[in-house]
Amino acid sequence: MSGGRLIGRAVAAWALWRLLGPRPALRFPIGQERPAAPAGRTVLAGRHEFFVREAGPPGAPALLLIHGWAFDSLAAWHRVMPLLAERLRVTAIDLRAHGKIDRVRGRFEVEDLADDLEEALDALGAGRVAVVGYSLGGMVAQALARRHPARVERLVLAATATNPLPLARPVMTVLFLAARAFARFDPGGLPRVLHRYLVGRGAIPPEHSAWLWETLLDRDPDLHHEAGFAMARFDSRPWVGRLRLPVLCLIPARDELIPPARQRATAALIPGARVVEIEGARHEAVFTHPGEVAAAILSFVTPAATSANG
Repeated sequence: MSGGRLIGRAVAAWALWRLLGPRPALRFPIGQERPAAPAGRTVLAGRHEFFVREAGPPGAPALLLIHGWAFDSLAAWHRVMPLLAERLRVTAIDLRAHGKIDRVRGRFEVEDLADDLEEALDALGAGRVAVVGYSLGGMVAQALARRHPARVERLVLAATATNPLPLARPVMTVLFLAARAFARFDPGGLPRVLHRYLVGRGAIPPEHSAWLWETLLDRDPDLHHEAGFAMARFDSRPWVGRLRLPVLCLIPARDELIPPARQRATAALIPGARVVEIEGARHEAVFTHPGEVAAAILSFVTPAATSANG
């Protein structure tokens, strides 16, 4: 039997197993638990419900946290949010195609995610807020500041860039198409890889591994990859330098997904942008370096908060 025919049969057998066989189960250490987190609630804005988590003193200065791709607001911010909530009123909202938000079908852009957040903030009765965006959330934060400048007081861009993906748009589109096709056959494939990486690197403690697994599985493969296509189309280089507000670029110095050089180039495009690099941190800095992330955010946001409160 030729090698090509053998590979073809192996692929066909795998596809049949994924379609007809049981979903593989992971084994977890004894003593599994969820991380401590504020209870969430939904708010209705327009035709859709948004899932929101809030923490911190009600009268404290307002801060919006925007999570990255593949996570929801709890998974991305569960280690940073409690540190910020000691001094700020923190709100975290699940983005479209993530977490517990309504599953809005069809193609969308990063700008649509920004408009979603504006509607949700209106429904919450929020005024001007400082905004922190991580990874994909950093792209959404840029779009929010551009499209709704009266809403955003200060901007923190963490592990993100103006054109963050490392390869050309056509190449990334092909890669996302292939990943989506694979996910339709095996919805747990990418979650297994990401789960193994985060637990293996110690970004998630063993007692939270079952919670992380269920969180990563809670996705629609098609909508998940629509977010990837939106990232591939995003490029804020023509306009990010015209944003007129204080900006902090928070750069994990060893980021393996969005090259630090690209993050530094983003900061260079923004007049007066402050830069803080977290030495030794990779893309998952919000998991592995929560104290340093929170300290950088607080030192940037708190002066404005103090001034606003007299």
